[in-house]
Amino acid sequence: MTEAPIPESETEAGALKAAELIRDEARRAPDKPGVYRMYGEDGTCLYVGKARSIKKRILQYAQGRFHTQRIGLMVSLTRSMELVITASETEALLLESSFIKQLKPRFNVVLRDDKSFAELMIRKDHRAPQVRKHRGAHTTPGDYFGPFASTWAVNRTLNTLQKAFLLRSCSDSVYETRTRPCMLHQIKRCSAPCTGLISLEDYAGLVDEASAFLKGKSRAVIARLSDEMSAAAEAMDYEQAARVRDRIRALSAISMENSVSADSVAEADVFALFSEGGQACVQVFFYRGGQNWGGRAYFPRVDKTDTDPEILAAFLGQFYEDKPIPRLILSNVRPHELELLEEAFSMKAERKVEIANPRRGDKLSLVDHALTNAREALGRKMAEGSAQGKILDEVCEAFGLDSRPERIEIYDNAHIQGTNAVGGMVVAGPEGFQKSQYRKFNIRGEDLTPGDDYGMMREVMRRRFSRLVKDEDAGEEVVRPDLLLIDGGAGQLAEVLAVLADLGLDDITAVGVAKGPDRDAGMERFFMPGRPPFMLPLKSPALYYIQRLRDEAHRFANGAHRTRRSMDIKKNPLDEIEGIGPGRKKALLHAFGSAKGVGRASVVDLVKVEGINQPMAERIHAFFHPETRR
Repeated sequence: MTEAPIPESETEAGALKAAELIRDEARRAPDKPGVYRMYGEDGTCLYVGKARSIKKRILQYAQGRFHTQRIGLMVSLTRSMELVITASETEALLLESSFIKQLKPRFNVVLRDDKSFAELMIRKDHRAPQVRKHRGAHTTPGDYFGPFASTWAVNRTLNTLQKAFLLRSCSDSVYETRTRPCMLHQIKRCSAPCTGLISLEDYAGLVDEASAFLKGKSRAVIARLSDEMSAAAEAMDYEQAARVRDRIRALSAISMENSVSADSVAEADVFALFSEGGQACVQVFFYRGGQNWGGRAYFPRVDKTDTDPEILAAFLGQFYEDKPIPRLILSNVRPHELELLEEAFSMKAERKVEIANPRRGDKLSLVDHALTNAREALGRKMAEGSAQGKILDEVCEAFGLDSRPERIEIYDNAHIQGTNAVGGMVVAGPEGFQKSQYRKFNIRGEDLTPGDDYGMMREVMRRRFSRLVKDEDAGEEVVRPDLLLIDGGAGQLAEVLAVLADLGLDDITAVGVAKGPDRDAGMERFFMPGRPPFMLPLKSPALYYIQRLRDEAHRFANGAHRTRRSMDIKKNPLDEIEGIGPGRKKALLHAFGSAKGVGRASVVDLVKVEGINQPMAERIHAFFHPETRR
């Protein structure tokens, strides 16, 4: 971070004023542990610190004993201080982290982009427990498993649970209104307790097995399933044996993909810090139950004078301020005041917490893997353009996303009074439009009323996301969208949400974008479930960006519609006559010049064409002259 230069005279005057203030505070400060906050002239918090003795620490500032020019600048800008006394330095450390996270002081190492992590929750307040993703406080009774550091990691594990244990993921409202099994049952990802295809007792057994798997008892679960498969085979119930075999394959696949190389690491968070050029990246990976539950890169706000141990210590304190702490924390850097951090975390977790800096073996391999990711992530961060990132941050804030969207899908339909209807899907991300990912859907629903925009959107959504679910079930690598933008208002959005809920994908954020009065750009209204319709500021970069996305989807859908319409127009009437193949068609056109010429020809003239006999000539003539048909 580069500080703006301050005139020397102002700095000296400020330093004198601050020195007097700090000396006055030092006279009244107790010789006890606590936290101090330093504020500037406009009331903004400049710095939060903790000390074993507040009095001694403040005296250091008053005496001008600064480690860096940056601290000297901070002191010179101080106009007031607030002190909080604690029972111990350990409590002071926890309180300091809380204040830093809340106030984000200018001169502290600050953890940024601290979004909540996803967890998996198996509910306990329903007769047929639901498994679903969860964020936030644990207010619903149930078992929580996590954290999962990425949407990809939690989606993959959720898919495995559905395939291996056939647990429902639908909402209670969908569950209560089902009269027949949904598509997830048809593709063997749900046991359909909603329609009684499995008893509640047997379903409860599946829930218990899923919980055991998530707690790291995968080998025991697979062993029980193997015994069940063998018993079914011996009883010649081969269909049941095949179903159990498929469940074993799903569990074995994810166990092998996610397994930790170190048998001793059952529960640990692995951190690696890499700093360069006044910027830093902290990569974290979560290991639970012997499985890798994903990772995430953080870019804390630091100063070039901050040391790696200081950065990591400040980061860890803020990171675990509102997150569960594992028994083991591994890192490539020994954090500043490691023993104090261990004591603070142990006190907060109410059990022993160890922070280790491994030097050999499997644990070192885990840390080295995290360090490689941190180095590469910081390189990408420094290389990427800031403008696109800021726009995506605004989109993230406008629609309440947890992080920058990596994949945005935009949908629009095009038709003329229902004819030649086409749905278009455009894809965008941090790198711009991803044209290789564009898709068009020739809308062909026979039960659709011409011009039924709602029905068209429903067909497009079902075809798109049914394919996604099937590809996931087949084990293919599939990237789910982070955001859906739908051209339309509340009606179109309702159709989209209904399809997503039916397929168990209701965690995907969908937004309806309705054109303003007289289709004025800038007056768009946005529709989201649980929120009243809203607008974005007229000069908002996020609004301009969404307009570009919508216009691209409109262009693509209209282009696909025009292509389909022109192909329809260019169809030769001869193609519709039974028995006219490429050879006869060519001969007729050669003889009469065009389809219209063929239509004007008599039966006698048609028979003269090579390959056309009397019955065929009569059929061709009748096609063009239906009034002559008997």
